[in-house]
Amino acid sequence: MKKKPKQFVDKVKSYHFELKHLLVLLFILLSFQVFATLIQKVSMRKFLLETQEWYQQDFAERIANLTATSLEMLLEASAQNQNQDELEAKKIVQAFNIILSQQLLQHHIEDVCVILSTKGEKILATDNGQMLFSYFFKQSRDLQNMDTTYLHAVEMYRNIMDKIETSEQIYSFLEGKQTFHVFVPFVPKGEYAGAVYMKSNPEFTMITSGIISGYNEISLISTGLILFGLLAMFYISSYTLQERNEAQELLFQERERKLKENIHLQKESLFTKRIYHTHHKAEKIMGFIKEDLSALAADNISTIKHRVTKYANFISRVIYDMKWFDPPIHAIRNPIFRTDLNELIRFIVNNIFLRVTQNSDQDEFQLELDSNMPRLAVNEFVIWEIIEPLIQNSIDHSDDAKITITVRTEHDSVQKKSRVIVSDNGKGIHPELLKTNEAGIKKIFLENVSTKTQNRKSGYGCYIAHQIATERCGWSLDAGNLPDKGCQFILSISPHN
Repeated sequence: MKKKPKQFVDKVKSYHFELKHLLVLLFILLSFQVFATLIQKVSMRKFLLETQEWYQQDFAERIANLTATSLEMLLEASAQNQNQDELEAKKIVQAFNIILSQQLLQHHIEDVCVILSTKGEKILATDNGQMLFSYFFKQSRDLQNMDTTYLHAVEMYRNIMDKIETSEQIYSFLEGKQTFHVFVPFVPKGEYAGAVYMKSNPEFTMITSGIISGYNEISLISTGLILFGLLAMFYISSYTLQERNEAQELLFQERERKLKENIHLQKESLFTKRIYHTHHKAEKIMGFIKEDLSALAADNISTIKHRVTKYANFISRVIYDMKWFDPPIHAIRNPIFRTDLNELIRFIVNNIFLRVTQNSDQDEFQLELDSNMPRLAVNEFVIWEIIEPLIQNSIDHSDDAKITITVRTEHDSVQKKSRVIVSDNGKGIHPELLKTNEAGIKKIFLENVSTKTQNRKSGYGCYIAHQIATERCGWSLDAGNLPDKGCQFILSISPHN
């Protein structure tokens, strides 16, 4: 019995890491843990308070903006009914009152009203549906009565009236710690009429307190775990190999995360390049708009108006495509779209390619358009982004030689299928570009593939056309060389479109 304690002491003494070392290490680690906990607690409190203030402001602005939008939509819908009887007027007044009073049901919202500018630059603040109805539908601008409850809101609005009318941006002011005064531009039917005012007190301190309280509990638990872990560190040496494996697993997870980040960055880089590719088209279109505006006269105003509208809508589409990698499907295919493909092709050829001096002197266009082509339920500017690169490809690879570009449309009424064929009598496509990869896609339709060496930004036109046609529209696009000379692109439109 006496030998066992002695053997245990001798075994412990064989370790150079003595108890005093453990106590020093324990003191250092506990001190560091306490210090780190205090720093993290202060940082988290500051972060939560800043986040709370931002979220409170954003929450207040969103509710105010929703109220203003509801009022604008009500005015827009009601304005379409020119003959309003007394019953309809009562419904509109009731709708005004419901929209304004419903927000007050939320405990954190105190005041809601509409601030209007009347004749003589008089400012009116009201939450009365009858008064709003008279103002917008009876053209009663000389309103005298104003609710004195909103005098403070009117004074605040008077200070920012010019700014909010010019910028049409939401303005919010913080009073105290959590009282927000929000002014949302009120623009019914596209005309600035004033602002929607909302005073709210969003309360989220309970969440912040709960998070900080939970963090304090976790800090105490983690400190206790560290203490017991140090006391048991001599008894877990046998698990060193297991810890190493866990470290390797974490390393693999970190590598996986880094790899995903690199893939995401590559996608963003490719997306940026595609935007750059379409950006020069937008610049060219803007040049056409400037030319048309310079040539505007009384006898051509209708033609130029139609053309400039088309140009402007195309620019809007380019900007819209900059928002995301994959736009929603309803913005591409939708029953509300009724695109005349023949008219679109004529516009692109006559008002894009034939307007460029260097091409109009060299290249010749032939249009063979089938009058039986049905209208397509696809956004016409999406189709523009498909056809324009195919025609541009023939021009870019003509080596400055004069070529004839033929654009032909065909419609099979029996199978309900349509085709658009873009062909030329140039030198054709290099055979290497007509080879397919493992996915069955020809090399000419792959990203950043081109025979042009002088332009590092080339190789995206056919890729973008193929991507939009196949992935967004559900069509098919093929390319090949003609028997004699030249090449052709065949866009096959599916029956469901």
